[in-house]
Amino acid sequence: MSETPATATDNVRQFTVSEDDDGIRLDRWFKRNLPQIGFATVSRWARTGQIRVDGKRVKPEDRLEQGQVLRVPPGGEDAPTTKKAAPRVRTLSPEQIAEAKGMVIRETPSAIVLNKPPGLATQGGSKTTKHVDGLLDAFVTDEKTPRPRLVHRLDKDTSGVLLIARTPGSAASFSKRFASRSARKVYWALVVGNPQLSEGVIDAPLAKQPGTGGEKMHIDEENGAAAKTRYRVVDSAGQRAAWVELEPLTGRTHQLRVHMAAIGHPIVGDGKYGGPDAFLTGAVSRKMHLHARRLIISEPKAGEGSGGKLDVTAELPPHFAMSMEVLGFDQKLSDAMPLREETPEKTGEEKKQAARRHFKQARKEARAPRRARGDANAQSKPKAKPQGKAKPKSKAPARPGKPVKAGTPAKAPGLKGGTKGPRR
Repeated sequence: MSETPATATDNVRQFTVSEDDDGIRLDRWFKRNLPQIGFATVSRWARTGQIRVDGKRVKPEDRLEQGQVLRVPPGGEDAPTTKKAAPRVRTLSPEQIAEAKGMVIRETPSAIVLNKPPGLATQGGSKTTKHVDGLLDAFVTDEKTPRPRLVHRLDKDTSGVLLIARTPGSAASFSKRFASRSARKVYWALVVGNPQLSEGVIDAPLAKQPGTGGEKMHIDEENGAAAKTRYRVVDSAGQRAAWVELEPLTGRTHQLRVHMAAIGHPIVGDGKYGGPDAFLTGAVSRKMHLHARRLIISEPKAGEGSGGKLDVTAELPPHFAMSMEVLGFDQKLSDAMPLREETPEKTGEEKKQAARRHFKQARKEARAPRRARGDANAQSKPKAKPQGKAKPKSKAPARPGKPVKAGTPAKAPGLKGGTKGPRR
């Protein structure tokens, strides 16, 4: 957002829509850039024409484009609020700042990539005061620097690659890639036992387990959400344990943990889903052995980044690396390459063509029921009588003893009406 100085006569403000705000709704632009102005005020200004975009009237739901000039009238900041706005940046201790920056493994104009240690929550919650989200203020250097924001999550006891977006624009871009499954993630895990099949796809729908308050998931074939995981055994220590690569094809809560436990090979240290059988004896750590080893994702193409691939690998935490040594696994046996082929991202023209095909198909499907109803109505209607000479009125039966005139239709017994002509 860039601001043009207001004139001294009317104090009208003018803002140029930045790249970060390209495509955002007008009301959300105010929430992001002028949060002190409430939605009711924005709606009133839009309704009365006081807000203008490139000199034209707009509605709160209209979307803005980069480079447009937004005219904002004076006032609006003194509107009463029910909640006190939280401070934009929290003050962190030197130890917290050092902890946050010590997790960084890659920085780009659009992203900060962390190697999250096990035991640190991604976000806060009930009884969770220390988390990654609370440490992101360490990366705010001045008032003009936007606060970085989370794009995805890792379980508290899962370690590895965690992507943080530097700006709202890059956050939207990365979120689309995660939602479209074009971002590829590969996890390393140690599991109990050795899967009979060296690789495969686990397809088992997941749902929240009743009675756990949503804290635990389970397989639900009838009502669960679709969940797929591809796995590959890299190496095994006999039948005691195996080192596997896991690639989630969907993004359900606790998906990898539930799926591995479902096939009889829970992740080592995952007592929640594996119970007592999830722990190995000897020098193998009792902590969970699930690590987000590698992330491959496209960066924003304009301004903020190169538009190329962001490919990041996170080193194993100490307990995981030690267990690998105890079990005799060599990390060089795997480069954590995604098992599924990459789907090339569609160009703008390809997206437009796909939208046209979808619209054309939708219209075609909408016409089919109408045609079917029309045909059904046509069949249900009685057939029209052929036009021609009018049917002669039947004459009263002749009196006894009086001969019937020639050409008079005879009456058939048991039938209504008569024949249409003489019998042959």
